[in-house]
Amino acid sequence: MNRLVPILTVVAAIVAIWYVATVGMNAQWARDQAARAGVELSFGEIVADTLAQERPVLPAPHQVAAELWKLTWVEETTGRRGIVKSGTLSNRSLVYHGWLTLSATALGFAIGTGLGFLLAVGIVHNRAMDLSVMPWAIASQTIPILAIAPMIIVVLASVGLTGIVPKAVISAYLSFFPVVVGMVKGLRSPEVAQLDLLRTYSASAAQVFWKLRLPASLPYLFASMKVGIAAALVGAIVGELPVQQGGLGARLLAGSYYGQTAQIWAALFTAAILAALLVGAVGATERAVLRRLGMAQ
Repeated sequence: MNRLVPILTVVAAIVAIWYVATVGMNAQWARDQAARAGVELSFGEIVADTLAQERPVLPAPHQVAAELWKLTWVEETTGRRGIVKSGTLSNRSLVYHGWLTLSATALGFAIGTGLGFLLAVGIVHNRAMDLSVMPWAIASQTIPILAIAPMIIVVLASVGLTGIVPKAVISAYLSFFPVVVGMVKGLRSPEVAQLDLLRTYSASAAQVFWKLRLPASLPYLFASMKVGIAAALVGAIVGELPVQQGGLGARLLAGSYYGQTAQIWAALFTAAILAALLVGAVGATERAVLRRLGMAQ
């Protein structure tokens, strides 16, 4: 309860500010429509209009919630299946598009985490890699993903790789860097005294790695994975923007094309919920692993 009250207070404040912003940003449209009709609206009528516009500049929270319900439960129970085989998810629902984004995110995260882990091990154990690969990894993150995502998709399509693979590559590009940085820090976290102690036992490099460096790096690894999986989700959404073959990115762009701001916000909230679930899953895995190793209560 002590944790719940502050969270609910912040959420309530955000919702209140959101409603105030909705009235302010949508009021001009209501005034313009009233002026064309030759009528004058009271403040109460303006507020009521701004909270119920069909294509508002900023949809109200209840409009976003209604759109989320419509594009999830209602669409799955009553919507058409279209190009999707009968009995599966509706190709118009956010559940279906969320699954497309999630699959690309998971594949890209797995690739990025594996690559980041291997690079970190090489950087820690090889001086040449430390001086060459680490600066490259840092410099790679200075390039905006929006600039290179279309190039990645075009290049991979030219060699016959389409669908989930280009999106996974973009996700891996964003997710490997936090893992590299976190693992390098974690693998170097053991104190000199601990390393000297293992040397007195004539421990090999492999034994030092598995018995000391890797266990010490696990808290750093899981913290990096939380950042990496959120970055992988962003990468998958960005990768869906140019190809328009489904996913939350495609829904965002479709909503932008047709001025469906409620649809845009519903897709954004779906992405936020998905990110929260993914980060929560990594956090639950972290607690289980560290508890198993006796490193957490």
